[in-house]
Amino acid sequence: MPGPHEPEAETLTLARGAGPWLVPGLVGAAGAVLLTRRSRYRGLVAAAATATAAGLTWFFRDPPRSGEGLILSGADGVVQSITPWPDGRTRVAVFMSPLDVHVNRAPIAGKILSVDHIEGGHVPAFNKDSDRNERVVWRFDTAVGEIECVQIAGTVARRIVPYLEEGVSVEQGERLGLIRFGSRFDTYLPAGLVPAVAVGQKTRAGETHLVCG
Repeated sequence: MPGPHEPEAETLTLARGAGPWLVPGLVGAAGAVLLTRRSRYRGLVAAAATATAAGLTWFFRDPPRSGEGLILSGADGVVQSITPWPDGRTRVAVFMSPLDVHVNRAPIAGKILSVDHIEGGHVPAFNKDSDRNERVVWRFDTAVGEIECVQIAGTVARRIVPYLEEGVSVEQGERLGLIRFGSRFDTYLPAGLVPAVAVGQKTRAGETHLVCG
């Protein structure tokens, strides 16, 4: 695994946890192609199955990232909202569409204090009620204080796959886990830190600065 500021290898890999979706898609496409022969109908089925498998492969891509900064975005997507919280923190919510990379990364180096899976609904991730969706809450002890990140499942995303466990140390930009299909990633910045992003801005996990420093 690369060090904290060592660039990752320029190799496009697939996300861990993609197997339950990707493997059946690839097997189905391969089977459809083998059964095609001269049947036009089977050819159309094979073309559709191949397109689906290609789409799943693209969706579950896990490209290398090598950013550096005080606090980086944990998700690819668009900044949906920046909200002052009653306790002085600021929540930066990033919405991930089905076209975005869905592997989330640690915004800052630190120790994982807890990883809590909370059952909930599956309303669209851009809906204000999505705060009560199924989610995984991460809490980190970092050099700038405790930081909380939340992976939120959306309408289609009904499975969050954490890669790490409570008690381990994590480097900035290290992969935290995967949310399958459209979803949201919230980062709660400690009091006194000013976001370096704006609503509507595109972000890239492990590269875009949430806070400059």
